[in-house]
Amino acid sequence: MRSDVVRLFQTLPHPCGYYASRTAQNIVIDPSAPQLPQIYDIAVQRGYRRAGGHVYHPQCNGCRACVACRVPVERFRPDRSQRRCLARNADLGVRVTPANYTDEYFALYRRYLRARHPDGGMDDARPEDFARFLYTGWSPTRFIEVRERDRLVGIAVTDFCAAGLSAVYTFFDPDSDARSLGTFAILTQLRIARAEALPHVYLGFWIEGHPKMDYKSRYRPLEVLREGIWTDL
Repeated sequence: MRSDVVRLFQTLPHPCGYYASRTAQNIVIDPSAPQLPQIYDIAVQRGYRRAGGHVYHPQCNGCRACVACRVPVERFRPDRSQRRCLARNADLGVRVTPANYTDEYFALYRRYLRARHPDGGMDDARPEDFARFLYTGWSPTRFIEVRERDRLVGIAVTDFCAAGLSAVYTFFDPDSDARSLGTFAILTQLRIARAEALPHVYLGFWIEGHPKMDYKSRYRPLEVLREGIWTDL
């Protein structure tokens, strides 16, 4: 087999995580491919996402609701609500750390899942689930810690790629709703990308009108990938 050939697999149909009445399928890059660390950056630019060691994008029969999206860092300007979020959280400390497991991280992760995703299949996470879902040995993953003094209140799991930052997952203190820590995490990723001279922050998939996914359209300008071309939403 030629060393520059990478196999793609299609998953079996499974329940859609966004619409209860639909089924979903993904295209997955061969997770055993030795080139995966090298091609991951290209895959991100082509709309793929990472979950653990799997790099995928949706390929569902009759549905194209999931649209890859990214924010161009140099053109982004926070709106009034986002500026208020930054001001409200000016007391928080931010630090970029290696991706790893700690009891402190896991405790916050479990609290978040139990509060935000009860009965969603992830709310009884075990320590091994933490690593299996959030990072892998080959991925360029770092954790962006958010702390209120010494208390951990949020983690933005972020892949630092040459193409930009890819926002993999964010979990935070479910009792700190007033802080809008999810918004603060994205604004922090944009700030770090600007400081690192990275061109984009990839926010995964945008779903127009979906109550849990349409929030990404608030980060303007937002670029979406349609027919292989990135264009402004």
